[in-house]
Amino acid sequence: MKFEEFEEALLDKMLGFRTRRPPPFGGIQIDDDKDIQIHRPAEASRSSLWAEGRLLLRDLIFALMIAALVVVFIVQPVKVEGTSMLPRLHDGERIFVNKLIYYDEYRWAPKIERGDIVVFWYPNDPTKSYIKRVIGMPGETVEVRAGSVLINGSALDETYLDPKSNVSPAIQPPVQVKPNYYFVMGDNRDNSSDSRSWGLVPKKYIYGKALFRYWPPSAASVIHHENLAPAPLPSGYHPVQETPYNPE
Repeated sequence: MKFEEFEEALLDKMLGFRTRRPPPFGGIQIDDDKDIQIHRPAEASRSSLWAEGRLLLRDLIFALMIAALVVVFIVQPVKVEGTSMLPRLHDGERIFVNKLIYYDEYRWAPKIERGDIVVFWYPNDPTKSYIKRVIGMPGETVEVRAGSVLINGSALDETYLDPKSNVSPAIQPPVQVKPNYYFVMGDNRDNSSDSRSWGLVPKKYIYGKALFRYWPPSAASVIHHENLAPAPLPSGYHPVQETPYNPE
């Protein structure tokens, strides 16, 4: 036993108290290294919290900027009004539409195809927007007989229609679709105002293709494209050749 330890033990027994030795760690002694780093957890915590807050604010601003660019140039929210697209789309539902069809002259941009659900400005009143399905493409002849749509003389197989909403025996005389125009119809054929009554839709009036239904949440889903095979051309039929699109 060292002398210092013996002395402490003797004092403990004689005087009845224990001497306190400096803790081996955590204290600051006169012979400590003067360059030793002293940590202050409270200050470090406040500094870290402020740094994290600034990073979070930066990321939030960046995310809002990206969202704004997406809404302006890529997608746009649209509210479905009316029942002309039953049973696929219901009144009051909200969907996102793809606006990249504006740039369809580029290879990477989506094209307007038969079966697409599109939104467009109503040709007779461009202050109003309609949503319908593309049926007739430029250069084709569209005809309706007893509820069946004929393209260039051949019937389309439209399995997405509700037979109960397509019972009208109305006849649509053959209509030649002009270049840069489209023949559109609602899926609720007996209750739809479309190209059968007011004519063709100019390509420049179409501003979006239905992409995704986000409201109500219970019905959220991707709006799939109906792959309608192009109707074969009858013998002796010569469609109008489409001319390059020249926006006004």
